[in-house]
Amino acid sequence: MRSTGSQITWRVSELASEFGVRPRTIRYYDRVGLLAPARRTAAGYRVYGAGERDRLRFILKAKASGLTLAEIQEILLLRAQGIEPCDRLVAVVDEKLRELKRQIYALTGFGKELAELRREAIERRPREACVCGVIEHHEPSHRPESLRLASELLTHRRRRR
Repeated sequence: MRSTGSQITWRVSELASEFGVRPRTIRYYDRVGLLAPARRTAAGYRVYGAGERDRLRFILKAKASGLTLAEIQEILLLRAQGIEPCDRLVAVVDEKLRELKRQIYALTGFGKELAELRREAIERRPREACVCGVIEHHEPSHRPESLRLASELLTHRRRRR
């Protein structure tokens, strides 16, 4: 943090350290228009004022609440146009809740399916089979699309770790 006249400014590295993000994250937000373009020092360093610092805090809180960068951009644009963005936020959150409920339903069904498959594997192990009699004789009790969604959710989670 440095003071230039009556204004306090922060370099990218200082904001990154304060908010626990990488400097390249802040530069990216600058590049895509989430933050106002940084001013540059004579040495070429990007510097941000208090308004950009507050906006970065807002962006990071919105991301932590589950909003995408596109949704955050939309909310910021509404505010910049003088429109109260809370109604749009409610619509976005409602859609996310619907999707979450759909995923929970799919994962719950998938969990029941796996538990049933496990039970069958322990209780009865058919001897006649090409590969695995339990799987070959098992009849899924849940809709294939729910099982596929749940499997994709779990696979996607593992890849991200």
